[in-house]
Amino acid sequence: MSKGSNKPFFITKLFNFEYWPFWIFYFPMYFYGIYLALKSRSAMYFSTTNPCMKYSGVMGESKYKVLLTIPKEYVPKTILIPSSTSYNSILKQILRNGFSYPFIIKPDAGERGKDVEMINNEKELKNYLTGKSSDLNIQEFIDLELEFGIMYHRIPGEHIGTITSVVQKGFLYVTGDGKSNLFDLMKQEIRIANRLHYFEKKYEQNLDLVLTEGQKMYLEPIGNHCRGTTFYNANHLINDELIQLFNNISLQIDGFFYGRFDLKVSTLEDLYQGKNMQIIELNGVSSEVAHIYDPGYKLIQAYRDVFTHMKYIYTIAHKNHTDGYPYDSLWQFLRDLRRHLKK
Repeated sequence: MSKGSNKPFFITKLFNFEYWPFWIFYFPMYFYGIYLALKSRSAMYFSTTNPCMKYSGVMGESKYKVLLTIPKEYVPKTILIPSSTSYNSILKQILRNGFSYPFIIKPDAGERGKDVEMINNEKELKNYLTGKSSDLNIQEFIDLELEFGIMYHRIPGEHIGTITSVVQKGFLYVTGDGKSNLFDLMKQEIRIANRLHYFEKKYEQNLDLVLTEGQKMYLEPIGNHCRGTTFYNANHLINDELIQLFNNISLQIDGFFYGRFDLKVSTLEDLYQGKNMQIIELNGVSSEVAHIYDPGYKLIQAYRDVFTHMKYIYTIAHKNHTDGYPYDSLWQFLRDLRRHLKK
């Protein structure tokens, strides 16, 4: 948990890049992206990085279809709910597939944690579905102790890849002082500042609750940075054992060469052995090198890491293109991007 201390939140955010808007932080990378496009002679150079994903995972890929490519023993129970499905049919599918509350529901083509929620009862499900018009995934809630994001890449034609980033996620919580109620504690938390109204509504029945001194209350079960999760640099966990595990998994995913596995696991020992581990999502070239958002990470090093990974994307895409994979149409991509942004 990160407090704003005695500084106003906007001052703290101004001097800590982990709180900057996405487009501001990535602004310098746009110029490097233009350079790579010119070098490739295609603005769509990235589209051949992961042939198994639409636009290599920049946007619009089906999370459900991607999960189907991962070895089954690592994937939590997940079902696809088409946008045209009636509420009663959704309830029947939940029952038929053996789901119990709580479970996770999210857009099949979503990004950055938008509209991802944990559903605890039928009332919450009905409220969530109100006004939704997109395909959805229902996924069993994995209640395991640790959550990581593991960035992997492999050069086409090679049988050994590598891990270049590991982020460990610390879920959002407040700590009681024996005097302040829940609402006051939330107002003091910088990671809640932009979503205070959301949490006020979510915990409206508990706003007057006073936590005892030192008592923790977790507020957000979704491990996204924009949802208040703290990202910690865990690159020290990378070793040959971890690389071998994810190399074996990745080699079973035809057409996958670059991306981040978001997963939950019981212990570090289980992580290295691939036991009691569930991969919640696999993201493609839009995957952020998430360890850079560690509160202690330096801006210059963060930019260096991002530029390095952009070069990986280019190198893989160029090799795949040389091997016969065509670049996607820029005009089709722009049309899809326009529809995506309108949504």
